[in-house]
Amino acid sequence: MPTLEAIETKIRRLQEQAEALKAKKASATLDRIVELMKESDVTVADIEAHVGGKKRGPKPDKKATAAAAVVPAKYMNPKTGATWSGRGRAPAWIANAKNRDRFLVDGDASISSVATGSKASRPGKYPRGPQPAKYRDPESGATWSGRGRAPAWIANAKDRSRFSVGADNNADAAAKKTKAQSKTSSTAVSRSRKAPPKGKRPAKYLNPETGATWSGRGPAPSWLAAVSDRSKFLIDSAAVVSPTT
Repeated sequence: MPTLEAIETKIRRLQEQAEALKAKKASATLDRIVELMKESDVTVADIEAHVGGKKRGPKPDKKATAAAAVVPAKYMNPKTGATWSGRGRAPAWIANAKNRDRFLVDGDASISSVATGSKASRPGKYPRGPQPAKYRDPESGATWSGRGRAPAWIANAKDRSRFSVGADNNADAAAKKTKAQSKTSSTAVSRSRKAPPKGKRPAKYLNPETGATWSGRGPAPSWLAAVSDRSKFLIDSAAVVSPTT
């Protein structure tokens, strides 16, 4: 029969095993929470602010908190804008990448996570609501703002500039300008053509038998209409030109 001391020893061992299991589970949970916080760019201060801003213990030093919160981003997901400082566990979008260099943030445009309370925008945080179109499919007219996952009609395009809305606008503007210039030119040509003066015109042809004349404008008279060679009816330029009949 087990003694009281043996039972108490067994109870202590079971309690130690239970505490070890709790600690292991808590550690896995914390690792998952940290990974999610990094993927979503959430800080501890964000969580505290979300639950009401209640804090235990002495009030932390603002300068120390700000210094700890600002961590320069070393890698960025080009699709979602999520960043990673390169410290701690790698997020899912870069964890299995063989070459992480393609995710490196440009040194001239390095992105840093912003301290809590700052009004500056964070990497990957875009204004909500509809965004202006940056690209347009010339065949279907579908548009894309350039943010998020690229649609199928532009996803595999090597040169996306040909889908740029700005290029289309420039082309439309150029076409409108050309059309306007053509219209202006046509108007100028039309205006340059002087309409025939109204009133009586000088006679150009003369019927030697009847003395009837014709200016050469409008329907030809019967005595000249059927003539194949009208040059013999031309009035001599030296002769006196009579008014048209």
